[in-house]
Formats: sequence, C-alpha cells, structure tokens
Amino acid sequence: MERTYRVVVAKPGLDGHDRGAKVIARALRDAGFEVVYTGLHQTPEQIVAAVVHEDADAVGLSLLSGAHLVLVPRVIELLTAAGREDVVVVVGGIIPEADVATLSGLGVSHVFTPGASLAEIGQWMETTLDARERAAAESS
Repeated sequence: MERTYRVVVAKPGLDGHDRGAKVIARALRDAGFEVVYTGLHQTPEQIVAAVVHEDADAVGLSLLSGAHLVLVPRVIELLTAAGREDVVVVVGGIIPEADVATLSGLGVSHVFTPGASLAEIGQWMETTLDARERAAAESS
C-alpha cells in the first residue's frame, strides 16, 4: 500500500442487515486500511458528510434492500456537489447483474456481489487506491 487509506463503510437507507458491512469493515481494517463504519439507516447526506469529515479515500456502500438505483446515485451526486469526485465508490450486496452496468455508468468503481472473497475486496481496494495515488502524484 502506498499509504494508509481511509475508507467509510456505510449502510444507506432502511436496510437493517449489517453483518456483511461489519465483516468487510473488519477485513479492510485487518488489511491495513483505516475504516470508519457509519452504522445502520444512514441517509446519503449523512454518508457524504462522514466521507468529507473523515477525508476518506473511498466509500463502500452495502445494500441488501433493492434501493441501490435510488441511494447510490444520490450519494454520487452529493459527493460531486461536495467537490469529492476523487472518492472511490464501491457497492456491495444483493445487486442484480442487470444493474451493475447502470451503477458503473453512474461512477461506481466496482460492484461486489455475494461470493466475493474478503481477500479479493481488499486487494482490489489497495490496487485501485494505489493507482489513483500514483496518477495524482504524476499529474502534480
């Protein structure tokens, strides 16, 4: 890892199932990331406020409720409004295959569905953030 990256893990909307989000948060922490878990029932506004306040490098949104096509675009819209287009947005949970391309088109960097290994998620996050860090260093 180029440096210690800060990741906000959030559960947007009314979905009350947070076991997966907690497992991901712990796995990222164990892999060397600094992790902030926002808890259940977060609004997009609360999530973006946490990202801005924590100066996060990435946000992981865990959704099992089926509201991903409403909540994720709102989070991305608010990140843009806050001047944080640089934040890597990752979505995990029960996401139909047909919606993955839509989310990617909105700016989601990756969608992890059930079956993705914790090692795969951590490695992808590290590789992606390291590449972003190197690109930023080269452009300055």
